[in-house]
Amino acid sequence: MNIPDLSRRDFIKLTGLTVAGMALGCAVNPVTGRSQLMLVSEDEEVQLDRQSSPFQLSADYGMVQDSALAAYVSGVGMRLARLTHRPQMPYAFRTVNAVYVNAYAFPGGTIAATRGILLKLRNEAELAALLGHELGHVNARHTAQQASKGMIAQALLGSVAMIAGATSQALGNIASQMGMIGAGVFLATYSREAERQADGLSMDYAVRAGYSPEGCTGLMEMLKSLSKNRSGAVELLFSTHPMSEERYQNMVDEAAQKYASARKNPLYRERYMDNTASLRTRQAAIEAMQKAEEELAKKQYGSAEGRLRQALSLAPEDYAGLAIMAKCQYMQERYGEAQRFARQATQVYPNEAQGHQICAYACMKMKKFDMAYQDFSTVERLLPGNPDNAFSKGYCLEQMGRIPDAAREYQRYIQKVQEGDKARYAYQRLVQWGYVSR
Repeated sequence: MNIPDLSRRDFIKLTGLTVAGMALGCAVNPVTGRSQLMLVSEDEEVQLDRQSSPFQLSADYGMVQDSALAAYVSGVGMRLARLTHRPQMPYAFRTVNAVYVNAYAFPGGTIAATRGILLKLRNEAELAALLGHELGHVNARHTAQQASKGMIAQALLGSVAMIAGATSQALGNIASQMGMIGAGVFLATYSREAERQADGLSMDYAVRAGYSPEGCTGLMEMLKSLSKNRSGAVELLFSTHPMSEERYQNMVDEAAQKYASARKNPLYRERYMDNTASLRTRQAAIEAMQKAEEELAKKQYGSAEGRLRQALSLAPEDYAGLAIMAKCQYMQERYGEAQRFARQATQVYPNEAQGHQICAYACMKMKKFDMAYQDFSTVERLLPGNPDNAFSKGYCLEQMGRIPDAAREYQRYIQKVQEGDKARYAYQRLVQWGYVSR
């Protein structure tokens, strides 16, 4: 029997918010004081964050293992968070292993920056501007408002699933082929108006925290330059955060006029360089990974593999590098090599789920169903909530001849997912085995 298609037409339900009983409502924007359409409460914002942010953080290869760098970024973020319009939110600032250039926020206050964007910054004031911008989205409830709009659209279509976010970029197509929830799927796409408001809040928070507004204009100069010379590494950044000349000029004018007296405040360049020194030792490796991801997205597997070998020669224990190489091997149907690199990744970072997931799918392709089952079980322990794990465990158990155990996993799957190829396959097996009547 062939392994069923585990990939191409999957539909990921991000949350189970039901339409029944949902009433349109308005809430007061904590920044403007004006009413805005809002279907989620503050408690629901936090819950949505807790449900969805772990998947995005794992899609971005988890948090960096450099505890000093993570603490530094978090410290800058928390210094700003105390000065925001919603200081009571449970903020968490994460630095993730992803190499593409971006920062993003979830509605409950989880904010992440990639290694790729940290390498583009030149001082701590620019880091404060970056984190302040994402804090602006949380405080103005832009992400919650996007969720509310998504709920209305889905309600009108009669759906009970809420989808808010950008399409997957770079390796998203590869992730979907392995049953993963791809990078970018949870991220809100902001309007130009929302971006302008977040820009203004960013400068306000940064200046109140003692930074020069030149950090904000410096960040905008960097973004403006990247937007003119776009590469695959910045696609998601500009799809979720639209850039324009107007945004840049507004920030320059604000710095020169409203915040002119604060321009003498420090940028803290040396402090930033000291705290990111270990990251910058991997810059050449990260840049090679960025190019490899662009080539993988174009299915240029040979050149991508060469880039990744270069990256791993410079940083042989880089978790993201090992995981991306494993995906590269998987897409070339070299499943033994995919398993080998993925297993190395799990040894480097045993508590991050993605390496185990790649191992599991590579093992399935090689019909090593007992090993695949163990890895899927590890994935579910580390990153619960993805129903695909139940299906995959069920399929492995079926191939191992453990029919009662397989039936339990298939039943668990179809309780969450009722449509699509996998649901049909699971249902047919349950009927065939006598667990469900037609």
